[in-house]
Amino acid sequence: MMNNVKTLREAKNLTQTELAEKSGLSLRTIQRIEAGSILKGFTLKAIAQSLETQPENLMGETEENTGIDRAKLINLSALFGLIFPYGNVILPLILTYKTKDAKNKELGKNIVSIQIVLSVIASLLMIVSPFLQKAFSLRFPLFLIFLIAIIGIKLIVIIQNGINLNRKSELYFKLKTSFL
Repeated sequence: MMNNVKTLREAKNLTQTELAEKSGLSLRTIQRIEAGSILKGFTLKAIAQSLETQPENLMGETEENTGIDRAKLINLSALFGLIFPYGNVILPLILTYKTKDAKNKELGKNIVSIQIVLSVIASLLMIVSPFLQKAFSLRFPLFLIFLIAIIGIKLIVIIQNGINLNRKSELYFKLKTSFL
């Protein structure tokens, strides 16, 4: 678990040794706390008093915020599909299944589900486009219009989901049911 001890100590222009002396704790304890050991009880109160702050101000990011960062990465990885066919499904799927956090995994499954639907639609449009082009006697390659449209839709979905993950920690576009 992250904490703000190092940041607050440095803001007060204290060394680890000075904080240890001021709080009555050992230097090794201060080092462990700054490395990520959990703060509780007497140690929490002593450090908070030494840094002239409230104990709750020493607690940093929670695991939930870290999980949302992973969901943002999964969403952003869907851009890989612009470079590699079906990369918008493969890379987010790998990242989702390597995730241990339940909320993060659920967000990842929703992201991958949307990307699968978009890829299936894109594939069907690419298959149908030559037949439509011939049926309507078009000289312009119809598949280019479909390709540009689907890329635009994918970008909108990824950007909108990214913005909503930042603001509300949830997806903007999601399916009613995930099929993963």
